[in-house]
Amino acid sequence: MRNVLFVISGPSGVGKGTLVKLLLQERKDLSLSISCTTRAPREGEVHGREYFFLSREEFLARRESGDFLEWDEHFGNFYGTPKSFVSEQLKQKSVVLEIDVVGGLNAKASFAGSVPVVLIMVAPPDPKTLEARLAGRCSEDEAARKARLARTQFELDKAREYDYTIVNGDLEETKQRLFDIIDQEINKE
Repeated sequence: MRNVLFVISGPSGVGKGTLVKLLLQERKDLSLSISCTTRAPREGEVHGREYFFLSREEFLARRESGDFLEWDEHFGNFYGTPKSFVSEQLKQKSVVLEIDVVGGLNAKASFAGSVPVVLIMVAPPDPKTLEARLAGRCSEDEAARKARLARTQFELDKAREYDYTIVNGDLEETKQRLFDIIDQEINKE
């Protein structure tokens, strides 16, 4: 068995968060990487659990010091993955990192050759389903939802650079496919 960095990406509203939550509830051999963000916490989110919530100034200072494995700006907020946090977790077990496609590709490049990185794209069954899921979250206004939907094609086009693509139509089937991929990759010689 080997420790692997699993990067899970996909458009907003595709169900990445739900899949990761199920994965971590059932798999004690995995840990979650926590990213930093400058966006405000959503209702129920806790600093150090969903994200490390930073001021814009603190984020930029850490970025300048080279503290991020990857970082990007989306919808006016910065997101980044602290290198030291992921490296320390990988010494103990495999790590799941839920980030956007640009961040996923940057993470793979950052660890090139030193740690196995497996990129998994979660895709929606169709555009209407994705639109309904985004609206159902009730976490953004109409303008923010439209901006997220506009980015969908860009993100899905990156799937060809990923190791796996799974379509999240039926949650139970999608979860099982994700578990199968993780087992296969952890058990590679």
